[in-house]
Amino acid sequence: MPQADRLFSPMEQLIETLDLERLEENLFRGVSPQVGWQRVFGGQVIAQALMAAQRTATDDRFVHSLHAYFLLPGDPKVPIIYQVERLRDGSSFTTRRVTAIQHGKAIFAMSVSFQIEEPGYDHQTTIPQIKQPEELMSEQQFQEMFLAHAPEMVKRYWGQKRPVEIRPVNLVHYVSEEKLKPEQQIWVRTTGVVPDDRHYQAAVLAYLSDMTLLDTSLYPHGTTIFDPAVQAASIDHAMWFHRPCALDDWLLYAQDSPSASGARGMTRGALYTRSGALVASVAQEGLIRKRADA
Repeated sequence: MPQADRLFSPMEQLIETLDLERLEENLFRGVSPQVGWQRVFGGQVIAQALMAAQRTATDDRFVHSLHAYFLLPGDPKVPIIYQVERLRDGSSFTTRRVTAIQHGKAIFAMSVSFQIEEPGYDHQTTIPQIKQPEELMSEQQFQEMFLAHAPEMVKRYWGQKRPVEIRPVNLVHYVSEEKLKPEQQIWVRTTGVVPDDRHYQAAVLAYLSDMTLLDTSLYPHGTTIFDPAVQAASIDHAMWFHRPCALDDWLLYAQDSPSASGARGMTRGALYTRSGALVASVAQEGLIRKRADA
């Protein structure tokens, strides 16, 4: 079937979005899916920047960490140019810096480190003991029960077909203004097949790592990122890749927010396989500002 006649699934669309166009040796161009959002999803920019960096590293090295800053909102209507700087090619580690550019300005900057695979000491934290995803309400059930009376922004977010399905262990935050502990556990899984390629698997993991994090810092305050009185935006994002993951089953995303102050909220996350392997750790700080006109 010709591509023009096909309707791509959300996961197929994401994989196509990650297949960047190479413009020059260290220069790549990415596009955004036209789904009606006013700005580019931060996870998409992280994932595309990671793909750009990976395409300048040798095949025997895999990402083990990234550290990123969101500088300006991304415009989904125009392409994003990713410029890669080759900072280091050592005997074991490779380092890259990626700058994302739109309208002549840097909108995002990220450092990425790669390493050859090596044996070594091995330990990890234990996966929390919680309900399995099959015991929880599906996204479709949640939509049918709660979206009819939800605010428009919540309807748009939860009603959108996405490449990642989310099943929160606790739904209280979404349906009440109760002040809760600054922590949440969410099961996540891709809604389609991810290529058997560690570069794409790492990029998709980076993509989904930006989902729901900032909202956790608002749990103790009885509000959400969808509240019109709250101005929310990611400021920075760091991620450490501990073990490879095929993304063929549910992952548990355990999150907690140790601090909020100065109109900023900080959240940590841990991504586990269903069997309990810790595959990645995440940290993010974001703007959570009360609007002056609210």
